[in-house]
Amino acid sequence: MIQLFELLWKRAVDYGKTNIELIKLKLLDSVLDVFSSLIPPVILFFIVGLFLLFLSFGLALLLNEILGNIYLGYLIVAIIYGIAAMIVHFFLHKRIKKVVSDYIIKQIFN
Repeated sequence: MIQLFELLWKRAVDYGKTNIELIKLKLLDSVLDVFSSLIPPVILFFIVGLFLLFLSFGLALLLNEILGNIYLGYLIVAIIYGIAAMIVHFFLHKRIKKVVSDYIIKQIFN
């Protein structure tokens, strides 16, 4: 009877350890899936950011030439970005946060 209890206890402990390992592996798989799914949008964001940077420099230089002032084009482009940042902050911040949160949660539970 004692041997049977010891065998049962050993199997229960092994089952618990196996369950813990399975939970760790599932969690690791979910985390890696989320991070790997975030890499392409981050790369795209970086490329679009570089595009906007060079476009901004080009627009500023064009405005400088049109207005005949070395600094005014850069100031106008900076003001445009400042207005865009305020619009995003005051009107779109919650929506962007919700979309990103929903995407991450969807990837975790997928």
